[in-house]
Amino acid sequence: MSAPKKFAAVTGAGSGIGRAAAISLAAAGFTVALIGRREEPLLETKEAIAVAGGKAEVFPADVADEAWVDRAFSRIAQEFGRLDVLFNNAGRNAGAVPLEEYSLDFWNDVVATNLTGVFLCARAAWRLMKNQNPQGGRIINNGSISAHSPRPQTIAYSATKHAVSGITKSLALDGRPFNIACSQIDIGNAATSLTDRMTRGVLQADGTTAPEARMDVTHVANAIVHMASLPLEANVLNMTIMATTMPFVGRG
Repeated sequence: MSAPKKFAAVTGAGSGIGRAAAISLAAAGFTVALIGRREEPLLETKEAIAVAGGKAEVFPADVADEAWVDRAFSRIAQEFGRLDVLFNNAGRNAGAVPLEEYSLDFWNDVVATNLTGVFLCARAAWRLMKNQNPQGGRIINNGSISAHSPRPQTIAYSATKHAVSGITKSLALDGRPFNIACSQIDIGNAATSLTDRMTRGVLQADGTTAPEARMDVTHVANAIVHMASLPLEANVLNMTIMATTMPFVGRG
């Protein structure tokens, strides 16, 4: 008797951690829904998965737009029939900006993507997981080590990542009656285009600028596959994965 099919959705699947996670999930046997604002990078991810013998479909959506999100997850329900895992990954970076120079538009843009987007996608996935048969599923939120300790002059990014931790805990609690598990992976300096600047030097807590170590993004993808592949009776509530020598543990 063949194993039941498994279905996962990855937001921000067009590049970086999202692309790496989608490819690894497909290699692990999941059919993957690729979600992101721009269709072309999603098609590139789909092609990479197909070349490796995996299966994926593209669902363009801006995670901060309620109508886009609901439409994408409605299509996922129609085409896949169920959803077993959501990797709530989409987010935007925000470099160091002194507080007095923050504009409300900048704040709102970071919050819309990093916080509201997480909520909208979690809600849409939750509705599917609660109502499908068999009931249940898993939501993995991409937090950040900034959910524990901020970088200098990153109030919007740090605030949203701390808030994601609250979302994770709330969903982990509220999901119990419906067999929905929720977890969070806090990632430090995975080697993607977004962290290229780390190798040139970034602002440290002591006011200096220094380069930081990075790790291969494949390690992050493998960790996500491990979390996604657990039976629903078990949950990695929080995982921190980071380059061993990056300046996170300790004082700076």
